[in-house]
Amino acid sequence: MSEADDSRLPDLPATLAAHLDGAVAILRLARPEKRNCLDNETVLGIERFFTALPDAVRAVVIHGEGAHFSAGLDLSTIQETDVIAGMMHSRLWHRAFQHIEFGRVPVFAALHGAVVGGGLELAAAAHVRVAERSTFYALPEGQRGIFVGGGGAVRVPKLIGTARMMDMMMTGRTYGAADGVALGFSQYLVEDGEGLAKAIELAKRTAENAPMTNFALIQALPRIAAAEPGAGFLLESLMSSVAQDAPEAKKRLQDFLEKRGEKVRHDPKD
Repeated sequence: MSEADDSRLPDLPATLAAHLDGAVAILRLARPEKRNCLDNETVLGIERFFTALPDAVRAVVIHGEGAHFSAGLDLSTIQETDVIAGMMHSRLWHRAFQHIEFGRVPVFAALHGAVVGGGLELAAAAHVRVAERSTFYALPEGQRGIFVGGGGAVRVPKLIGTARMMDMMMTGRTYGAADGVALGFSQYLVEDGEGLAKAIELAKRTAENAPMTNFALIQALPRIAAAEPGAGFLLESLMSSVAQDAPEAKKRLQDFLEKRGEKVRHDPKD
């Protein structure tokens, strides 16, 4: 794709910006003066972006402009809401972030600075997270008198465990980037200033996979992992047979058998 292809991306609010880098679409949270806090307009823009990706896009990277990924929910947007409005607000975030977690393509989040509250909920919806050393994680909702509402109660415990999330919300405990990669907040740790480049590198590598394999990883693997074992084994068999029957899979297997495919090697930098 060329620079001109950026026009094929959906229109976004001023708090977001996007461009294409080959088969990778890069979405930037563009509200640095507010530490990239998320309001309804921004969340709706995120939903629009993920539901209107050009067909040629094979992976997405999300990152934040300025010193932080995202400091979370813009609290001014919920100050006067009642129970019904609060529920609808939460469901809006659920719907938008569902298009990230169970969308068409793999999503990578490049994290730095604050990954707090709703910012952590957004990051948790991505499939792979790359954290710079400046990254820190927090869930201050407990100190604000509120509760997570953007899917955090479902996604964050899957990353770090229920007890650890409970501790964060009860006591205000925070974690830095080094602890974060050990605990499951992120899969990669890089030096400051290197997160976006690393996320784009991984996204480009993933974009070269067979589309059916990426689809299976996004759509089937989480459901298999959450299923009763018997149902999980059956779904795994079905997905395995579908993936290996794809023409691209047959070609890749033939290339490997005829020694045209790359062998697995370990890169210590990963």
